[in-house]
Amino acid sequence: MAKIKIDSSLFDRVKKAAEVAGYSSVEEFVTHIIETEVAKHEASESDEKVADQLRGLGYIE
Repeated sequence: MAKIKIDSSLFDRVKKAAEVAGYSSVEEFVTHIIETEVAKHEASESDEKVADQLRGLGYIE
C-alpha cells in the first residue's frame, strides 16, 4: 500500500469528518473520497470522447 503525507491540521479535520460521517477509519474515508473524485474525472473524459465521436459522425456541432 502506498502512503502519502498530508499536513497534520488537515489530517485532524479529515479524522473528525470521517467520524461524523460514520466511517470506520480515516483510510476508509479518504479512499472513498479519492475513488469518487477519480470516477468523476473518468466520466468527464468518457463524455468528451462520446461528444467527439458524435461530432465526427455529424450528429452534433
